[in-house]
Amino acid sequence: MGAAQPGAKLSIDEFLAWDATQTDKVELVCGEIFAMAGAEDGHVTVALNIAIALRHHLKGSPCRADMSDMKLRVDSLGSVFYPDVMVTCSAADHQSRLVKTEPILLVEVLSPSTAAYDRGNKFAQYRQLGSLREYVLVDVESRRTDVYRKNVDGLWVLHPFEPGQAVQLASVDLLLPDADLYAEVDPPEVA
Repeated sequence: MGAAQPGAKLSIDEFLAWDATQTDKVELVCGEIFAMAGAEDGHVTVALNIAIALRHHLKGSPCRADMSDMKLRVDSLGSVFYPDVMVTCSAADHQSRLVKTEPILLVEVLSPSTAAYDRGNKFAQYRQLGSLREYVLVDVESRRTDVYRKNVDGLWVLHPFEPGQAVQLASVDLLLPDADLYAEVDPPEVA
């Protein structure tokens, strides 16, 4: 996550109107604007691999996968994010061409500069979404994936997947093989 831009706090509607005139990608977090950094090719390729797998798997269903240029609105906190990948099955979301509000699955591919934020404060904000059933954190360097699933009691339970294991996405009933997840991604450098 980048540094907050100076200025007064914005409402989501003010932010969306302002953002439509901008050329740089920014997120709104609790009313404050934060610049976003670019990503390395491994990050982008893994996000694309996941989105492609989800798109093929969800074809013909009421669910749709979107990538990192689609905005996610978290009204309760006055925030707008760009998750790396999200899936929504909401009819209301299908009607909205610019912003989604009811995802069932969110994926973040970790970067060294944002990993702690994605695991902590961003996850805390995402948990405010009543529709959310799974949150996936992919670590390209270690080849580990953490899947947090909301259980019937409303508690978030960690399901870790080690290098080489297929990742189970229960919210969309997809088993994603490791070879598909990391297709065309260079192996991590050995220290």
